Amino acid sequence: MGSETPLPKWASTPCIMGIDEAGRGPVLGPMVYGCLYCARSYQKTLATLNFADSKTLKEEKREELFENLKADESIGWSVDVIDPRELSAKMLKKNKVNLNEISHDSAIGLINRVLNMGVLLTEILLEYSDQSKGITRLMKENGGLVYLDTVGDADKYRIKLSERFPSIKFVVAKKADSLYPVVSGASIVAKVTRDRALREWVLEETSENMHRSFGSGYPGDPETKAWLAHHKHSIFGFPTLVRFSWGTCTSYYKDMAEVLWESDKVDEDVGYGSSGKQLKLSNVGFGKAAKRKIEEIESSGKGRCKFFHSRKLEQLTHF
Repeated sequence: MGSETPLPKWASTPCIMGIDEAGRGPVLGPMVYGCLYCARSYQKTLATLNFADSKTLKEEKREELFENLKADESIGWSVDVIDPRELSAKMLKKNKVNLNEISHDSAIGLINRVLNMGVLLTEILLEYSDQSKGITRLMKENGGLVYLDTVGDADKYRIKLSERFPSIKFVVAKKADSLYPVVSGASIVAKVTRDRALREWVLEETSENMHRSFGSGYPGDPETKAWLAHHKHSIFGFPTLVRFSWGTCTSYYKDMAEVLWESDKVDEDVGYGSSGKQLKLSNVGFGKAAKRKIEEIESSGKGRCKFFHSRKLEQLTHF
């Protein structure tokens, strides 16, 4: 999505880029990261386009500004839409990824995307020669610049980005969407994209009496709370619109069916000692004996779900 092709001529001159998000806090819908970029020479003009922090603008004004920037051939933009299911899966998996890390990864992904398009965000190295003195040296000239609204500690975030992109200069600041027009523009891109995604969201579930009156999607919104209560299912949980990893959903789980998973005897017999503590891999080994032990347990059906056991399903090691 975004103005990614074709690449305009100005993109080969030093450019600035702003990055911001929309939908970090809501319990419903995607989180969207947006970026806006333009030539450094366009920076003064950008400041006259009335971009502002999207949260301070009414929806009609945001839509108007978004259409204006889309029509402006001197501006490029792109978005990363992170599905609510992806957010919850990452935050609940065994090796959890917290929301700050997800945010950082999204911003890094946008920077990589714009760089791969050929937009000049890096510093420029010019060769300077003084033939009278026989001196040749490389000198840095003002190149690209990337502005971001901070996620977590601003200095740590800037260092992380600089280590990942050593040839790019970063400005990371609180309330960057209010300080820098290029970030304000990115904020509008992200917010309008998220608003449209919610308006156009197709509920995949087919239960009766489902409706779209879910309010703002923020945890404190009474309309959102009422929607969650109405749309919870005792077996299947919530519709895919919901970020079920959010603490807001926890209070609804007490009325849902409890799922008990049969213990995996393979882990107990092969990977754990009598104390119940996991053994080191060096103590377990992955030789023929260990492999044969696993195969014996699999073939006997011990520790396997009744679904597989009753149907006499076995694990295949060779096809």
